[in-house]
Amino acid sequence: MDFKKAVDLINNAKSILLTTHTKPDGDACGCLAAMGEVLSAFNKKVTLLLLSPLPHWYEFLFDDKPFVLGRDLDLEDLTQGRFSEFDVVMIIDTDSTSQLPEFDKYLKINNKPILVIDHHETGERLGSIELVDSSAAAAGLIVFDLLKFANWPFNKKVVQAIFVAVAADTGWFQFSNTDNRVFQTCAELIKLGANPTKNYHELFQNFSLSRLKLIAAMLNTLELHFDGRFATQYLLQGDFQRTGATHEDTENLINECQRIRTVEVAALFVELKDGRIKCSLRSAGSIDVCKIAENLGGGGHKSAAGVHLKGPLTDAVSLIMAEVEKRLQ
Repeated sequence: MDFKKAVDLINNAKSILLTTHTKPDGDACGCLAAMGEVLSAFNKKVTLLLLSPLPHWYEFLFDDKPFVLGRDLDLEDLTQGRFSEFDVVMIIDTDSTSQLPEFDKYLKINNKPILVIDHHETGERLGSIELVDSSAAAAGLIVFDLLKFANWPFNKKVVQAIFVAVAADTGWFQFSNTDNRVFQTCAELIKLGANPTKNYHELFQNFSLSRLKLIAAMLNTLELHFDGRFATQYLLQGDFQRTGATHEDTENLINECQRIRTVEVAALFVELKDGRIKCSLRSAGSIDVCKIAENLGGGGHKSAAGVHLKGPLTDAVSLIMAEVEKRLQ
């Protein structure tokens, strides 16, 4: 019934705004690219809006780069209708205002229907219609199911984008969320024209030198705690200035320390320009890091979560360390 409501909503709309969470990852970018391509084929006026810049390794998914809030337009352009008027707002890969900085202010005055497509366990039910499945390893799986349910035609670009979405959120099929549904969907996507070799090259063999230097800076801060079961790493503003890297370059860097055999929980702390500390958390499976993040105002999944904390760095590390220690005991 929810899928039917979503299809009816889209079919009756002439102008649709698509957005996703800040610092978009592969799942977010893949879903945005796929939905944008499909809906544009129906002569809908489709606008893709990001809340932070698009990482360069996802640019191959888009013919035209999405607009970026704060760079290509400001909040008043949205709230005053100077940018465009929309019949439907579609939010993909998040259902939380904390992941929609500035855009959440637009949502407060928006009187148009909102369609949410998300797979996270935490959410605020922002949508008029919600396609939320926390058992899905990626939002891309839900998008693919929606396209099949609606019987909308899609081309090779669409299946390529959805493959990226699923592969990215499963760590190229390494994470514990890689299940039968993931492999069945990806097999179907490959049959329809997705190219895993091309995707792997774009995602994992397309780094800049500055990103490699940032990885080196991060690894120099690696520390193990509690008999090697908890790993911490951090990046400061000076590291970005010295290497020339951007915050988009931090995507998936937390996974590096999980190569260590003893590590059950990992945390990467990144100092933001406003002084806050972004903490990304990963678990090998035994510890639910989503509960840690939720307790501190964040969210995510059992094995992958995140939260923004007040600085300084030492306080943020101590806070997370205490939460992890309780659960390891």
